[in-house]
Amino acid sequence: MKTVLASVLLCVLAFCSVSVFGRPATFLEDFRVTWADSHIRQIEGGRAIQLVLDQSSGCGFASKRQYLFGRVSMKIKLVPGDSAGTVTAFYMNSDTDAVRDELDFEFLGNRTGQPYTVQTNIYAHGKGDREQRINLWFDPAAEFHTYTILWNHHHIVFYVDEVPIRVYKNNEAKGIPYPTRQPMGVYSTLWEADDWATRGGLEKIDWSKAPFLAYYKDFDIEGCGVPGPANCAANQANWWEGTAYQALTAVEYRRYKWVRMNHMIYDYCTDRSRYPVPPPECVAGY
Repeated sequence: MKTVLASVLLCVLAFCSVSVFGRPATFLEDFRVTWADSHIRQIEGGRAIQLVLDQSSGCGFASKRQYLFGRVSMKIKLVPGDSAGTVTAFYMNSDTDAVRDELDFEFLGNRTGQPYTVQTNIYAHGKGDREQRINLWFDPAAEFHTYTILWNHHHIVFYVDEVPIRVYKNNEAKGIPYPTRQPMGVYSTLWEADDWATRGGLEKIDWSKAPFLAYYKDFDIEGCGVPGPANCAANQANWWEGTAYQALTAVEYRRYKWVRMNHMIYDYCTDRSRYPVPPPECVAGY
C-alpha cells in the first residue's frame, strides 16, 4: 500500500510540475533581465532585487515563460521621497503587436508628501484605454506591500495586499472583449516618464535625487505555463478557477467599494470627454 501511495504521489507531483507553476526560490529561476542589467541588482541571495533608475537608464525584467490564467503577485517597495516623473510598472503582456492583451499596474511617482497614484489598465484583443487611478492609502515606499493580478475565466482582479482595487468581468457572452486565448508573460520596469506620469506631466523628474530605487521580493507565479499541457488552461480543477475565486467575497466587495468611494481619482467609465457614451463593459456590471 505504501508503495502504491508513493507512486500516486509521485505521479501527482510530476503532473503539477509540468502544468501549474508556483513560487520560485530566487529571481533568476523564473525571470530574466530584459534591459540594462547593470541597473538590476540581486540582493538577499537572489530572493530580492533592486531596480535602479538614473540619467543613463532605467531597467526591466520579464518572466522566462508565458502563462494562460492564474495568479501573479510580487512584494514591491516603491521609490521613496521625491519620485515625481518616475513610473514603476508591474504587468502581464501577450507580447503581440496588433492584437495585444495586457494587464497593468503602473505606480506613478509624486512629490514628497503627496500620495502615490496607481494606474491600472486592461488591454483585451488589442483594445486598451481602460485606465483607472487610485491614490494609495499608505506610503508604499516605507515598506513592502503585495500587488496581485488574479486572472481566470470569470474575471480579472487587481489586489493591493488583500484589497481588491479593480475588477474586470468576463462578459464575452455580451460581445465584450476578454483575454482568454493568448498567454501572457510577467514584466516589470522602472523608467522615466515625466511627460505624463505626475500631474499629467506638470511635475518633472528631479535628477538631483537620482538614483531612484525600487525593491522587489517574494515573486509568486501560479498558472498554466506555455508551452505546457494544452488542457491546463481549460482545467476547471485549477485552484484559481474554484468557486471561491469566481466572484468577490462579501468582505472583498466591501473593501472594493471602500477603495472606489474614498481613493479613486479617475475612471475612464465616467470620463464623458473621452467617452460620451460609456463603453459597454462599464454598464455590464463591476
